[in-house]
Amino acid sequence: MKKIQVSPSILSADFSKLGEDIKRLEQSGADMIHVDVMDGHFVPNLTIGPPVIKSLRGHTKLPFDVHLMIDPVNKYIKDYSDAGADIITFHPEATEDTSNTIKLIRSFNKKVGISLNPNTEVALAEEHLDKVDLILIMSVYPGFGGQKFIDEVISKIKKLDQIRKEKKLTFKIEIDGGINFETSKIAINAGVDILVSGTTVFKENNGDLKKNIETLKQM
Repeated sequence: MKKIQVSPSILSADFSKLGEDIKRLEQSGADMIHVDVMDGHFVPNLTIGPPVIKSLRGHTKLPFDVHLMIDPVNKYIKDYSDAGADIITFHPEATEDTSNTIKLIRSFNKKVGISLNPNTEVALAEEHLDKVDLILIMSVYPGFGGQKFIDEVISKIKKLDQIRKEKKLTFKIEIDGGINFETSKIAINAGVDILVSGTTVFKENNGDLKKNIETLKQM
């Protein structure tokens, strides 16, 4: 049985005590911390900048899984690398040259991820699958809250998993958007390795982080 990882999204944490919440996530069995970075341009929301990530870095030894929803992305990769990101994921639509962006992230000794929106085809990332550490599948449209899990992305996950097996590649498949105790099982069965979840981790079972993380990891 493969090991499922959970990357809680701190967008659902209490921003008045982010450092404390991150420590609690580590103690509760989280595998990494998911940081959503939105610029109000590539997506219609505005969130966390490098100074916040830098201030949080000392609160945990867990990897920071940073999802850059910003355009142009190359301009900011050094800032987020210096702030303490361990994994930097970007959208191919936000760069003129996906290969160059991958190389830029690697130049800072960071892991690389490519994110695919619900309407972005696998073909846009396929030639780069041997050069990245993860593919992040968005199962909602980024920047809009309260959306339901988009079932159509399951076929995309299965296709990526098939390519991975056929070509013996090692990238992980991550999913973000509407992930709860039901949709997580659907995603895992399709081939997902890493679950990004915010509301379910922080709100279910009266905020019992450990219980919620453990439940998400169960097949």
